[in-house]
Amino acid sequence: MKLIIKNLTKSYGEKTILKDIDFTFEEGKIYGLIGRNGAGKTTFFNCLNEDIEIDSGKFILSDEYGENKLKTEDIGYVISTPTVPEFLTGKEFLTFFLEINKDKNKEKKTIDDYFDLVKISKEDQDKLLKEYSHGMKNKMQMLINFIANPKVLLLDEPLTSLDIVVQEEMKQVLKNMKKDHILIFSTHILELALDLCDEIVILNNKKLELVEKSNLNMKKYKNKIIDCLKEEENV
Repeated sequence: MKLIIKNLTKSYGEKTILKDIDFTFEEGKIYGLIGRNGAGKTTFFNCLNEDIEIDSGKFILSDEYGENKLKTEDIGYVISTPTVPEFLTGKEFLTFFLEINKDKNKEKKTIDDYFDLVKISKEDQDKLLKEYSHGMKNKMQMLINFIANPKVLLLDEPLTSLDIVVQEEMKQVLKNMKKDHILIFSTHILELALDLCDEIVILNNKKLELVEKSNLNMKKYKNKIIDCLKEEENV
């Protein structure tokens, strides 16, 4: 499966954020999307998710059955500040979500199985979501996307504000999920991207650019990424 982006352009007034982007993402990989603040990472995600209107471009999902237009139901979107129904308990919310997505629960996991996946205790399952910490709400947000099983998962700074233990738990969830999915992980923390992601993509000068590892060691690879970002600053 591939996500093919053709000629994506997005402007706000006279300011062009994304220009004539052509890029292909492949399943089975976590792509780290890196860019300076204001480079347009969230705008790129919002274009894919049809949250904003694009100036031009096409998004195509290609698999063994052919090529089709990317649909919103093909996409999961995890944002840095999770939104959950705070009037429900964790168990009530997950029960409801499993019921409306029962056709997607191919592995026939139980509620306990899913809570175990993100390490939420039985005690916390019966608490109202409004009492959950930011990290626990983020776990729930990640969990419902795991259940919904989207073909493409967009992750906009989802781990930045989490403590190191929760970060490691969520990274393992994402690594387990990447099979048969396309994961695009936006972050401004280079070390996090290098630790988690299979490929690094720079949003640089309004375009996406894959930073090839080739035979570079980690230090040289990191310096190469930083050099790409400095190029944008100097434009």
